[in-house]
Amino acid sequence: MTTIILGSQWGDEGKGKLTDYLLSTNAFDVCARAAGGHNAGHSVRTGGQTYSFHLLPSGLMNPSTENLIGSGVVFNAEAFFKELSQLETKGLPRVYERMHVSSRCHLNLALHAAVDGLAEAELGANQIGTTKRGIGPSYSQKAARDGLRIIDIYSDSFESKLRILAQGYLKRYGELLKYDIEEELARFKEYKEKLRPHIVDAVEYIRDVQEKKLSVLVEGSQALMLDLDYGSYPFVTSSNCSTGGCIQGLGLSPFNIKNIIGVVKAYTTRVGGGPFPTEQHGDVGTTLQEIGGEIGVSTGRRRRCGWLDLVVLKYSTTVNHYTTFNLTKLDVLDSFPTIRVGVAYITPNGERLTSFPADLSLLEKCEVEYVDFEGWQSSTKGVRQWNDLPPQAQKYIQYIESAVGVKVAYIGTGQDRNDMIIRQ
Repeated sequence: MTTIILGSQWGDEGKGKLTDYLLSTNAFDVCARAAGGHNAGHSVRTGGQTYSFHLLPSGLMNPSTENLIGSGVVFNAEAFFKELSQLETKGLPRVYERMHVSSRCHLNLALHAAVDGLAEAELGANQIGTTKRGIGPSYSQKAARDGLRIIDIYSDSFESKLRILAQGYLKRYGELLKYDIEEELARFKEYKEKLRPHIVDAVEYIRDVQEKKLSVLVEGSQALMLDLDYGSYPFVTSSNCSTGGCIQGLGLSPFNIKNIIGVVKAYTTRVGGGPFPTEQHGDVGTTLQEIGGEIGVSTGRRRRCGWLDLVVLKYSTTVNHYTTFNLTKLDVLDSFPTIRVGVAYITPNGERLTSFPADLSLLEKCEVEYVDFEGWQSSTKGVRQWNDLPPQAQKYIQYIESAVGVKVAYIGTGQDRNDMIIRQ
């Protein structure tokens, strides 16, 4: 059976910790990534050590778990080997042996990263806030049907195809494009043999896993509000980081899905440009940022912070069909005398919106309707039993459950793997 972990807001909700916790129970045979690239950033902290994952699945933390990068991922070979080396240096066992990559993955090239920065600069004040790692250009070429896949590395036409791609970008950007194609080709001559042991036919791989009734944990990247189709477009990523994206990116049977866990931060954050209705620019935002350590794993950028937004959460639930929630970073709210939750957007003409609108220009004109809760103003850090939570914290969580209609089964109360309340 399959369990899918998905971000329910704008990313950075703490998906890596839940993934690591579930894997530590030895309940999963395979951990897989379905979409995105090395723009993802998951941190796992355990035993006094911090492990950062960008392209690779967090399943490498468990020595008995096999790991797959699925066909929907855009694959950066340099990042792949760099990350494997770092994890091996930190003592994780057999990381190379347990890491498999779909032959159908599209390549994320140095060429794409060079173009990404130029494309962002062209947008001026309307920049999306990408990681500038070439994810967008990689997916654009995939959609235009002139991209290169991992399997193409082993074709005699690989070099000529790459030169054609580079020439096309050179025509557009001219001398602004800083890219050395000879250097890229030389790297791929090295990667060609290094990659070979990791490459699998992922369609056959997943079919075999499902026929053997092995358990699969799918580690979603980014979050629903960054989804290309359902997020706050155009301030989104370039892939489908939704339940549907996981099925598509891995070739999963929807009939084998047992759990879809939405990871939701006890407040809201986002990185980069775009709408953020409950964002707080004053002391509240600064306090959340500092206590929560809101700095991006992949980019080092400080995250924008604000109150929990139930309009976003309900919308996300409608698209992704969560069976349970993992509420993270509850302890970050410990010091607040009043905690607010956004429940609706009020338009200039007084209309009350309870679903996230497609028209971002309308959203900019809306005011947020809040419900206020009494803060608990006591430490919940490291609490591992529901009954040990302050009554105010319990009330806050129960309100989220009743408003959205999804049970909060996991509650994060600190950075360590075991700082978790389990409610089954």
